[in-house]
This record gives sequence, structure tokens and C-alpha cells, in this order.
Amino acid sequence: MLEEMNRQIVHRGPDDDGFFVERNVGLAMRRLSIIDIRTGYQPISNEDENIWIVYNGEIYNHQQLRADLEARGHRYRTKSDTETIVHLYEEYGRDCVKHLRGMFAFAIWDRRTRHLFIGRDRLGIKPLYYRYDGKTFLFGSEIKAILAYPGVKADFNQSTLAEYLAFGYIAGPETMFAGVQKLPAGHTLELNERGELKVEPYWDLSLRPDTDHRPRSYYVKTYRELLEECVASHLMSDVPLGMFLSGGLDSSAIAALATKIRREPIETFSVGYGEETYSELRYARRVAEHLGSRHHEVRLSREEFFETLPQLIWHEDEPIVWPSSASLYFVARWRGSV
Repeated sequence: MLEEMNRQIVHRGPDDDGFFVERNVGLAMRRLSIIDIRTGYQPISNEDENIWIVYNGEIYNHQQLRADLEARGHRYRTKSDTETIVHLYEEYGRDCVKHLRGMFAFAIWDRRTRHLFIGRDRLGIKPLYYRYDGKTFLFGSEIKAILAYPGVKADFNQSTLAEYLAFGYIAGPETMFAGVQKLPAGHTLELNERGELKVEPYWDLSLRPDTDHRPRSYYVKTYRELLEECVASHLMSDVPLGMFLSGGLDSSAIAALATKIRREPIETFSVGYGEETYSELRYARRVAEHLGSRHHEVRLSREEFFETLPQLIWHEDEPIVWPSSASLYFVARWRGSV
């Protein structure tokens, strides 16, 4: 049962799988190895194995957090960012999420209190879906894993249709599948052995008015520093890195900063269409030439675009709204040599 649920998302982590089972609790994981390839297997526990975690994402400040946690007496067995979350939970409990900088969705099983704790990153970059009928709690990175559980039906949640057609997405916790919800961005979920479920926010964007009246140059300088710091934090990896390049302002700025920080050519990837009117390849090519990146292009035909839509809908667990989904899919599955 747990293996079948895990098998539904093998495409998310082709490198490894792992399981933790104890009485009525089971955790399963598919791993895509990025940090600590040799020892970062999941599920991971603390030293005395009373706290276990499965986790999807990257914690960009994990090295700084590790230094502080080791100074506080925590002992590491791996070099992975996953283990940092375990020790943060030991140190700060549910407030551990407030210390994390990155994209993440994780679930911690506390054997001492028989308590499940789940957290999702501030912007909801990493997905987390769950279903709870008062007796059985199921969760996963994709809805299809939940639907693989015996007795769970893929019933349509009609109340979401109007919002989806109007805006292209569902803002609240509901999904198009009846009984399946998503944990909102910047929220935690807790479930105790009495079956009491609690979902609470731990972060919200602060919008304070600027009353300092600083000069324009201050904001330009500060924004550039923050952007460079952010790009640098995302370059943490134990495997080769690449980036999507559209030729637009956002991706071009990021590619330029990545090149500056790494002080070597980076790998850039762009996707375009046969119809030049809808293709951004020429803009991306000019940026790549300017930066001296090792550039790769993927061309997508009209036929390929429409033929892949059923597969994309299966991957995203909902209808496709943005055409860019097809573009990103084709460039991400690129199989050329780098």
C-alpha cells in the first residue's frame, strides 16, 4: 500500500526510495539527489531515532544553521540539509520552520509524543496535499499518491470549478478532488494521536509603508545586494547546475549574477517554437552570447505541444492553464550532453 503510493511519484525522485513504518504510521520517500549524494538518504532520524523526517526541497541556509546547532550539542551523521531540519525540530519544536530559508515541504514523525508535524515553505514553492476523513490521514507531494490508497475515489469537487475558470487557479486550500486539500503556503499542520488536526500560519508578508524617504540610489543598491545574495544561495549543489533562460529581464539578470558569482561559464537552457512570432530563442541566444554561457536550445513543434497536454495534466493533477507549462516540461526533460 505505502509502496504503491510511493510508486506513483517515482518521476519526482528516480535516484532512491526509502520507508519508515511503525504500527499505524508510514513514511515513504522518492529522492532526487542534489545535496549529500552519498549519505543523504531518507527517511532520516535524529541520534536516538525518535524523530523521523521525509522532506522535499532545499534549505539554502542549512550550513549556517548546522554550525549553530552543532555548537548547541547536536551531532550530525550526514552532510545533508534534511538532517538540519531534524535537529532544528529538536531544538525549537514547531518554531523550526521560522529558521528555514528555502523551498520545502516536510513531514516529521515524533515517536516520543506520537505526533505528526508538517511544514510548507513561505511561498508554497513545494507542494503538499493531504486527505483526512477523521480516521485516516494521507499526504503526498502529488494528489495521485493519495488516490492510490485503497478506497480513495477521484471524485470531482464541483465547488472549485467557477474559481478555476475565472482565475486559472484555486486560491484556498481546496483542490479539484473532493476531500483532498493542499497545505497553504507558510503554514504548518499538526496531527496528534487523538486525531486532532490543526493547521496554522507561521508567516505572512509584511507590508510596512516606507517613511524614511531614502534616495533612489539606496533602493537600487539594496535590491541588487539582496538579489545577488539570493542567487548565490541557490547555487548550492553537489551536482551540475543549469538554468532556464528566456531572454527576458528576470532570467537574464539571474544568469548574469550566476556567471559573476561562479566566475565560470554556466549552462543555460531555452525552449522555443517553430513559429518565430511565439519564440524567444533569439533573445535568449543574445544573452547567452553576451555572458559566454554553454547554451542549449530545445525546439517545440505545434504537434508536440498538443500531444503532450494529457501527460502534463497527469503530472500537475489539474487542467493546464499556462502555455509555459509545456515549454518548461520539454526543456526540463532535455537529454543532450552538457
